[in-house]
Amino acid sequence: MLFDSVVDAIGHTPLVRLRLDSPAGVEVFAKLECQNLYGMKDRVARTIILTAKRTGALPDGAAIVESSSGTMALGVALVGRALGHPVHIVTDPRIDDITLAKLRSLGCEVHIVEAMTGTGWQGARLELLARLRAELPGAFWPDQYGNPDNPAGYRALAAELLDDLGGFDVLVGSVGSGGSLCGTARQLRTTLPELRVVGVDSVGSVLFGQPDRPGRKQSGLGNSLLPGNLDRRLIDEVHWLNDLEAFTATRELARDQQIFAGNTSGSVYQLLRHLAARAAPGTRIVGILPDRGDRYTRTIYDDDYWTEHQVDRQVPATAPVTITPGQVAEHWSRTEEIERSTDRQRLLFVESNTTGTGMLALRLTRDLGLTPVLLTNSPERYPDVAGTGCEVVTCDTNSAAALRETVRAAWRREEIAGVATTSDFYLPAVAGLTTLLGLPGNSVESMTACRDKAVTRARLAQAGVRQPRFAVLADPTDVPEAVARIGLPCVVKPADDSGSNNVLLCSTAEQAVAQSRVILAETVNVRGQATAGTVLVEEYLDGPEFSVETFSRAGEVHCVGITQKHLAGPPHFVEHGHVFPAAVPPHVADDLAGAARRAVRAVGLTSGAAHTEVRLTPEGAAVIEVNGRLAGGMIPELVRLSTGINLLEEQVRAALGRPPRLDRVPARAAAIRFLLAEREGTFSHVSGTEAARALEGVRHVTVTARPEQRVEPAKNAYHRLGYVIAEGETPDAAAELCAKAHDELTIVLRERNP
Repeated sequence: MLFDSVVDAIGHTPLVRLRLDSPAGVEVFAKLECQNLYGMKDRVARTIILTAKRTGALPDGAAIVESSSGTMALGVALVGRALGHPVHIVTDPRIDDITLAKLRSLGCEVHIVEAMTGTGWQGARLELLARLRAELPGAFWPDQYGNPDNPAGYRALAAELLDDLGGFDVLVGSVGSGGSLCGTARQLRTTLPELRVVGVDSVGSVLFGQPDRPGRKQSGLGNSLLPGNLDRRLIDEVHWLNDLEAFTATRELARDQQIFAGNTSGSVYQLLRHLAARAAPGTRIVGILPDRGDRYTRTIYDDDYWTEHQVDRQVPATAPVTITPGQVAEHWSRTEEIERSTDRQRLLFVESNTTGTGMLALRLTRDLGLTPVLLTNSPERYPDVAGTGCEVVTCDTNSAAALRETVRAAWRREEIAGVATTSDFYLPAVAGLTTLLGLPGNSVESMTACRDKAVTRARLAQAGVRQPRFAVLADPTDVPEAVARIGLPCVVKPADDSGSNNVLLCSTAEQAVAQSRVILAETVNVRGQATAGTVLVEEYLDGPEFSVETFSRAGEVHCVGITQKHLAGPPHFVEHGHVFPAAVPPHVADDLAGAARRAVRAVGLTSGAAHTEVRLTPEGAAVIEVNGRLAGGMIPELVRLSTGINLLEEQVRAALGRPPRLDRVPARAAAIRFLLAEREGTFSHVSGTEAARALEGVRHVTVTARPEQRVEPAKNAYHRLGYVIAEGETPDAAAELCAKAHDELTIVLRERNP
């Protein structure tokens, strides 16, 4: 196999069948990660450093500083030096001569701490690392213990196992930073949900509730600190080995299997033998062997070392003893009673709607037993957030790097249950975080395709989905030619805004040019994000408008129902009301739902809610937009009143990886009418609210406008001032009652003072 560089050669390691004494039909395989150039953590170093270069966290030529005494140091040296960076390694006196020689020969500067701190050698190394970072401006710290690119680096390992085996039943791995076993297991479980994961730790390590013993001799596994990348929720069973047991198993791995490896590999081998001997016929077991043995010739493979450090005086066990929380492991022990931090689970929301479902989602998260966290760059945007009981964390939500760093620094991976948003503007940001953390969600590509309607149009065209004729333009001077080709009237709109903002029906080419100039003049949106800088000129499709509410899981698209939408009238496209379910014949419903399903698949949505806007033309359903989120305009509340399905709760459940519950059908109907100002003025209040609420069947009368707010006739969804929701036995009955309640209301304006 030919590679262009040593960095490209990382991975592609052999998978070998081990010869073990086990029942017939049991297969045991070893993934020889020790056959990477320096070891398993070559994968981590490559992923972390390449990501840092791509995101700008590591500028060309900047220094890389990492704390490690083993294979992570070598991996960082390999990748960092190959890519032209100075590399500084902070380590401690336990580093072996071979690793030290390799690091120095690769051109690294090695810094060795002199003494432990209260948190062991690791604490001392991190203190020195902090001083070096202060002395080297712009230096990049890979931070293998907290950087989520550590576990992400093992997705390729999981893919290699699936390619080689197709499927298996048990995965065994050592636990140190938490990256290798957790990253591999998390990825594998997307394909093998019943996979059993067994971890091996060292006696004297704190990772699974044991007291710290800094004098342990094993390296590469165990820890004196609880690393951010450890996710104990993924591990079904853990074993502890003392130094003698681990070293003995390592020597036996070399003797019995001809694999000359380090103690992490030997510890995994000990568990593989144990599990294989007790496995049912047909069981397939895989163990990850991380490191080779050349670093340990003067320790694990040296009898004098055993004597000098009293390794041979430790007491071994021939089988694991099952212990319970609070018991201390002195030799080979095991437990399935693992602290999994379920009482500290957080669902992170990257920004939110300011009205409607946004604050409801935060309250609902707490009702589900989780802690909601709102990540926002402007807490004052959410005056009602205090009543939700959520944590508020201020950070730059418009920066992927800042979001990533905030999440990494604030919580360990096992404390994060999911990431979501109720704001259309932050769908790609959420997808970036869920992809990084291995959480349920859609891809960045699919969310970008939904946010940028120009990309949506291209995807729909490629999939053959009926849609308006269109042109994507970045220069107003190109608009007349596009209008001539598409025809008048036409719709001119920004490619990536929301709430029908700046969407205009144009009757002349001059009007289309003028509107395109208005759109292109806005270089940032209402959330301070850079706009796409493009305009869509689209064919105007005359016909009733609907939205199809769908929910996807594992690529299967379920149609929840169809909403009839009512627009306030041209030239703007403000929705003044909705009715759910739409009163349409079955064949029309099938056409609308089919168009939505094809559109959802075309943009690549595989998880959670989608809101697809469709026009019904004489030729059939044509897709206007695909939104990778719940519908706005309180449509989820209409669905809940009509069917009992709480779409908001299902979307929260989807962010947590839980299956949706969508097996109910509409038994009633619900309708909404929005409050819209007929003229400009300063909002005072809405009269008639009590009379509207008194009507039987009216469920909500809500005023969202605030006193002294400047209002105007609606040009987009942001100009709505409130709403009325009513339910009835049929769509017509619900719409009639809603209109009656709406007629009770009067928007009272205070004229501007002269």
